[in-house]
Amino acid sequence: MPHHIPLITTLAAALTAALLLGVLARKLRLPPLAGYLLAGVLIGPHTPGFVGDQALAGELSEIGVILLMFGVGLHFSPRELAEARGVAVPGALVQMGLATLLGWGLARLWGWTDGQGLVFGICLSVASTVVLLRALQERGAVESHAGKVAVGWLVVEDLAMVLALVLVPVGAALLDGRVPAGMLTGVGVGQGDILLSLLITLGKVAAFVALMLVVGSRVLPWLLSLVGGLRSRELFSLAALVAALGVAFVAYAAFGVSFALGAFLSGLVLGQSALSQKAAEQTLPLRDAFAVLFFVSVGMLFDPAILLREPVAVLAAALVVMFGKSAAAWGIARLRGMSQGEALMIAASLAQIGEFSFILAGLGVAERVMPAVGRDLVLAVALLTIALNPVMFWLADRLAARGQVAGGAGA
Repeated sequence: MPHHIPLITTLAAALTAALLLGVLARKLRLPPLAGYLLAGVLIGPHTPGFVGDQALAGELSEIGVILLMFGVGLHFSPRELAEARGVAVPGALVQMGLATLLGWGLARLWGWTDGQGLVFGICLSVASTVVLLRALQERGAVESHAGKVAVGWLVVEDLAMVLALVLVPVGAALLDGRVPAGMLTGVGVGQGDILLSLLITLGKVAAFVALMLVVGSRVLPWLLSLVGGLRSRELFSLAALVAALGVAFVAYAAFGVSFALGAFLSGLVLGQSALSQKAAEQTLPLRDAFAVLFFVSVGMLFDPAILLREPVAVLAAALVVMFGKSAAAWGIARLRGMSQGEALMIAASLAQIGEFSFILAGLGVAERVMPAVGRDLVLAVALLTIALNPVMFWLADRLAARGQVAGGAGA
C-alpha cells in the first residue's frame, strides 16, 4: 500500500470539511457556499491544524472552473435574454460599470495603480450565479417577471465576465505601462510590439470563437447524438465531460485561450442541441463536486488576518457591493418601468459576489495585475456579502411592504 497519498488526503479532507460546514451553513439559513469557503480556510495554511496540498487543490479547482463554465454555457438561454433585454442588458452593463468605477476609486485611495483598481473593481461588479439562483428558487421567484429579469441580468454579467477573463489581464497590464505576461518580450520592446502582441492575442480568441460557432456547433452536437444513440448512460456522461474538458484543453493549448472561455463555448454550442438537458443532468453530480472543490481551494488561499489588518478596506468594499451596486441596480430597474417590489428584489439578488470574482481575482494575482491583498479582500467581501444576502432580501421585503402601505394610504 502506498504511504504518500496527498491527492486522496486532500480530497477527503476538503470534501468532509465542506460537507460539515455546508450543513452548518444551511442550519444557519446561509448559502452552503459560505460553508465551502470556510472549509477551505479551515484546511488552509493560514489556520492551525491539518493543511491540504495547495498545488493539488489548485489543479482540482481548475477542473471546477471548467465544469462551472460548461454549466453556464449549457444553461445560457438566448430566448430568456431576449425577453428581459429591455432591462437586463442596459441594467447589467451600467451597474457593472458603476460598481467597477467605485471599486477602482477605493483602490486608488489605497495607493493601487489604475490597472490594479480596474481588476478589483470588476471583481466587485458581478454577482454569484450559484447564490442568486438559489435565493430565487427558495423564494419561488424564478418564474416571476422580476426573477426572469434577474436571470437575464445574470446572463449578461456572465457573458461580460467571460470576455473580462480574456481581456482584463492584458488591458490592466497595458494600463500600468508594462508588457503583459505571455506577450512578446525582450530588449527595446515598444508600443508597436505590445500592440502587435495584443492583436495576436485577440486574433487567437476570435479564431477560436469562430471555430466553435461555425464548426463546433455542428460537430459537438452530432458526436453527442451519436453517443446518445448507443443507449449507454455512462458513455453519454463521458462524452459530455470530454466535450467540457477536451475543448477547454484545446482552447488553452492550441489557441492560448483560457480554460473558462473554452468550456463556456463548449457548453454554449451543446446548449442549443436537443440533448442539452440530458448533458446538464448527466454532468451535474461531477459539476457539483468539483464546484465544491473550487470554492474550498479558494478558501485555502484566504488569510483571515486581513479582517484585522484591513478592517476599513473590507467594510468599504462590502458596502460598495451591498449598497452601491444594489442602489445602481434598483435605480436602473425603476427607470426601465419595473415596480418598487420588483426593483428591490433585483437589487437584493445582486448584493453579493462569488465565483467569477474568485476566478478573476486569482487570475489577476497570477498575471501580476492585482496584489495578493486584493484577492484576500475579494474573498473577505464574498464571505460577508454571501452571509448577509438573506438580510438584504429581508430589508428589500420590508421596504417593498412599506411602499405598498404608503401607496395604499395615498390612494
